[in-house]
Amino acid sequence: MSFLAWLILGLIAGFIGSKLVNKSGSGLVLDIVLGIAGAILGGFLFSFFGASGVSGLNLYSLIVAVIGSVLVLVIYHALFRSRSVRS
Repeated sequence: MSFLAWLILGLIAGFIGSKLVNKSGSGLVLDIVLGIAGAILGGFLFSFFGASGVSGLNLYSLIVAVIGSVLVLVIYHALFRSRSVRS
């Protein structure tokens, strides 16, 4: 995939993942970064379990990226919310 396609897929996946996890976006840049990380994680997990990972800018890849994005966001919020609660 091209860099622009990764950005678009990451933005969409990060936005959808943010809405699913915490009902509000985490900001455009953070949504893109966590969405791209989620696409990578989702692609790795899906290929690890025998399914195809992120293959391009299509609906299947978006679903894989959103699932990965939700996992990344849950981990991100578990790590950074716990720090702010302790302070």
